[in-house]
Amino acid sequence: MTVADPVRAVLVGPAKLGDRVAFSDLITSEYPVAFKVAFALLHDPDEAEDAVQEAAFKAWRNIGQLRVDAPFRPWLLGIVANQCRTATRGRWWSVIRASEVRPTSAAVSADELASLELRAALRRLSHDQRLILILRYYVDLSYEEIAAQFRISTKAARTRTERALKRLRPLLQMQEVIA
Repeated sequence: MTVADPVRAVLVGPAKLGDRVAFSDLITSEYPVAFKVAFALLHDPDEAEDAVQEAAFKAWRNIGQLRVDAPFRPWLLGIVANQCRTATRGRWWSVIRASEVRPTSAAVSADELASLELRAALRRLSHDQRLILILRYYVDLSYEEIAAQFRISTKAARTRTERALKRLRPLLQMQEVIA
């Protein structure tokens, strides 16, 4: 648990009773992390903003399902991830044009190209594999927080992360061959 968790835990009770200010404080404190997750999954700031807003609305409607002793962040991030999954189902997200993956400008730095290749490789992973890597390495959650997110043990969170990395490595090598 993080240091701020006891503060958030104090806000969950009133939020469950309909206190909009308490709920707003909960969402405000977690918004940057929720946006990071949504942006990493959707690769579009406007879509990520929409997904987080819709997730916040769903969280408000379903706050009664959150246990008072349960951490708020994993619960909210689960809603955000599910909202992103729903958003990707409604569009042709699996279709990526080569021009979108590789910029045509010769002025692109090696770091930018590597970032684009990583994003393309991440898109080829399953939603859960992509999410666990984003939570671990982009949002910087601990294995304990990831375990709470997926409702699994800490050891299982570590194992799933290692498996996702193992699946990602050949995809990155394949990107290098294509380049």
